[in-house]
Amino acid sequence: MADVATKLPVTKSAAPATTDVPFENLRREIDRLFDDLRPFDWRLPSKVFGLEVPRISRAEWQVAPAMDLVEKDDSYEITAELPGLDETNVEIKLSNRTLTIKGEKSEEKEDKQKDYYLSERRYGSFQRSFQLPDGVDADRIDASFAKGVLTVKLPKTADAKNAEKKIEVKAA
Repeated sequence: MADVATKLPVTKSAAPATTDVPFENLRREIDRLFDDLRPFDWRLPSKVFGLEVPRISRAEWQVAPAMDLVEKDDSYEITAELPGLDETNVEIKLSNRTLTIKGEKSEEKEDKQKDYYLSERRYGSFQRSFQLPDGVDADRIDASFAKGVLTVKLPKTADAKNAEKKIEVKAA
């Protein structure tokens, strides 16, 4: 028996052939993953070392500087990087065991040349408040500002320093 060859008609597709379909799907999946990622939906601790950590909304996140809270043997320390500010632009207040740090930045730049005129304005303010833990000596709180970094030291009272007790671990 002889094999009969059949001819099939060849048609050209109107859509161009894509060889990167797997990579396109991968790109879409990665985009979806980052679209679903919302850091403000994560649960953050409400207290760190006894200090109340304020909640920051999406709008405040843009302008509020990050602040580090550290507990040391004899004090708590709040550090904030505030580039473009100096000590005259920062205000710190203590009221009802709440420490409030405010700052405002205002900058204007104007450049007039023969061919062009450039005018830029940058401004913004921030405010962060912290509820002080028990054991902070409010009368000895100290703040310093150097090279764009604000450091607020919250010394512990003598009772708070002595309240720490080491627990011995015994073998079972």
